[in-house]
Amino acid sequence: MWHGWLATKRLFADAMPKRLYSRALLIVVIPVVLLQCVIAYFFMEKHWQAVTYRLSVALTQDIAALVDLHRSFPPEKGDEILERIAFERLGLDIDILPKQPLPPPLPKPFFSLLDNSLSAEIRKQIGQPFWIDTVGRSSMIEIRIQMDDAVLRVLARRSAAYASNSHIFLLWMLATSIVLLAIAIAFLRNQIKPILRLATAAENLGKGRMVEFRPSGAVEVRRAGYAFLEMKRRLERSMEQRTTMLNGVSHDLRTILTRFKLSLALIADGPDAVEMENDIDEMNRMLAAYLAFARGDAGEVSATIDMGVLLHELKADAHRQGHAVQLDISGETAVAVRPDAFKRCLANLIGNAQRYGSRIELQAVRDNRFLTLHVDDDGPGIPVEKRDDVFRPFYRLDESRNQDAGGTGLGLAIARDIARSHGGDIILSEAPIGGLRATVRIPL
Repeated sequence: MWHGWLATKRLFADAMPKRLYSRALLIVVIPVVLLQCVIAYFFMEKHWQAVTYRLSVALTQDIAALVDLHRSFPPEKGDEILERIAFERLGLDIDILPKQPLPPPLPKPFFSLLDNSLSAEIRKQIGQPFWIDTVGRSSMIEIRIQMDDAVLRVLARRSAAYASNSHIFLLWMLATSIVLLAIAIAFLRNQIKPILRLATAAENLGKGRMVEFRPSGAVEVRRAGYAFLEMKRRLERSMEQRTTMLNGVSHDLRTILTRFKLSLALIADGPDAVEMENDIDEMNRMLAAYLAFARGDAGEVSATIDMGVLLHELKADAHRQGHAVQLDISGETAVAVRPDAFKRCLANLIGNAQRYGSRIELQAVRDNRFLTLHVDDDGPGIPVEKRDDVFRPFYRLDESRNQDAGGTGLGLAIARDIARSHGGDIILSEAPIGGLRATVRIPL
């Protein structure tokens, strides 16, 4: 029983709309529709049926009185007097027809409230065989009563036995509901817009794009907007302080390294001096990598670029370094990124493929939501259990490698950090050509 309830709850949750605007609209529409249905039901069940019943009773009483008068009057002059009384006093058009069989019964109408009510009253009050037509003429009702010596044919207005103007109430109710729903939809749309703008601003901030946002809407939405702006200012202030500190550290360390170079320039040439100069160059490269990782390319503004052009530039750079690169681009490749940062991300992935593989393939595929870039190589690859570890800073698969061969251990960490700052990610898998595939996905 519990599992059945959970399954029902899950189905109900899946059937519900996922967007806030749709859910808020349902909160307004469902009560209005239910209220209209309840009102219409009770109106049809109580008022409309009661009015029709009373009108049918009154019409049947008039017909019954005419039948009694026909039996009381002599047939020579009584029929003319009866027709005049019915027309002038009762508003009925009657004919006294010779005795004949009644027409065959007509099929029941779809909405048989009048037919049922009038037929029941004729059986109750008159008790004679009858024939009734409530659908043949739109504005009239024809009734035939079989008497002992004749057939009484009665034509009455439909309004005399049926609450025909009740549909006006339903039309007014429906029109009012439509107007109220239109006002509610416009109001809800106006209230949802500030929330959508806040969501767009938060998404742009997560992707590293320029954020232009001004709080608006209800008090609660404004509070959320001001909290978002305060969070944005704190993040920017923290990044600015970190960048300033790192620039100072970089300046001080580079000053010391410059002094080392000057000191080496005064020392006579020799094997020791060459090794020391190589160490200083390596320290410069390591320092640049560490600062770049810590700085995270803060301050660069996003711009829409053609990713195909960037990939061709990276392919040309690899060719100049003696590596063959195959490039395959499918569809439009325009996307908003921080150009320098993203070029560095792809350069790190391509550099990693150049270090461990002899064949490199680049592929760009775009769909409705993402631009996906694949960097494949035919190298030894990375074991599945270690593919998440290689993104950790300073992590090396082969601890025996020296820094010259293995780098600083920051290339993949920097690449993933840049991809995630654009709202995307990097995933490692097995390449179709046998080595490692690095997949970069960034949202459009």
